[in-house]
Amino acid sequence: MPVPSSFQAGEASSPTARIAPAERSLPAIGPNEVGIKITATAINPVDWKVRGFNGFLKTYPAVLGSDAAGVVAATGSDVQHLQVGERVFFQGIIGKYDFSTFQQYCKMPAELVSKTPSNITDDEAAGILLATVAVVTAFYSKDGHGVTPPWEEGGREAGKGKSIVIIGGASSVGQYAIQMARLSGYDRIVTNASASNHEFLKDKLGAHVVLDRNDSTPEAFHAALEGLPLDFVFDSISSASTQKLGAQVAQKANASSGHSVTDQVVIVNGPDPEAVALGQSMEPRVEIQQIVGLGSAPALRWLSEPMVKAIGGEDGYIAQGLFIPNRPHVVAGGLAALEDALALNKQGVSGKKLIIHPFDE
Repeated sequence: MPVPSSFQAGEASSPTARIAPAERSLPAIGPNEVGIKITATAINPVDWKVRGFNGFLKTYPAVLGSDAAGVVAATGSDVQHLQVGERVFFQGIIGKYDFSTFQQYCKMPAELVSKTPSNITDDEAAGILLATVAVVTAFYSKDGHGVTPPWEEGGREAGKGKSIVIIGGASSVGQYAIQMARLSGYDRIVTNASASNHEFLKDKLGAHVVLDRNDSTPEAFHAALEGLPLDFVFDSISSASTQKLGAQVAQKANASSGHSVTDQVVIVNGPDPEAVALGQSMEPRVEIQQIVGLGSAPALRWLSEPMVKAIGGEDGYIAQGLFIPNRPHVVAGGLAALEDALALNKQGVSGKKLIIHPFDE
């Protein structure tokens, strides 16, 4: 199953151009790389936010996409743990077009590729790693909250005796945050979502309390903690309003205890100036801390490499039923439907992950 000399990719010829199928090829597979035939690629907000932002896309035509599943088509000379024909899933690398996922084939560093267990489909696997890396960065990195990861000694009890608030539990990131919080042993996981998602977040993912999205006041979050110390707030939405809400939730927890219980709201988008000012005006102060979940970044490889081993394979968290993928929704039409899928994602999709099949006509 070699990587062909040419294949189809979804290319944008300029920051404002529509993505359209085009012929593309890959350079030779490096010693520590694998070539992957992409069977399913997920749509994420970063895919439409990054267009025209030259911090990532420096040249055109550009290939987007950073979340996918597929089959190993070729292995580099030094790769030992992956074999041609094995099913895999991975977080692509934004801005490096040979490693992007809106195409039929790509390459990846082998250490960042996770084996797809037999109990999930490629559509389910395709939506796992980008959002999970964001959660792992927020929870366990020094730029986030710095909790001990569950795959390290003592990590499964890191949250014992503590509570955590996750704003936006039905989002892709929020669903994985609930599950990582459970794996980290938090005694009280409190989130919010629309009523249609409450049962799923509690019964399937492990949230202890799910507040109604339209009635998620600081007081309601605080009451749901039932007196357990609040370790930190994770805002998976990170809009201006949710960042302010996170700061107010932290302030409420601090006020009730008479001292600083938590001083941090971890977010996945840029800090809102008003939310930052609000947190700084509180006593004690509450910091709005942004993380960037790029698993390929050298500073995060100490987390991303063991993480892909812990969740994938036939003995990992997914195979054990401890980590459930987002529910997929396939947008028909293959690479030609990418613009439609991006538009749907921008409008907002509750509780599901949009998926494209690059080989569909």
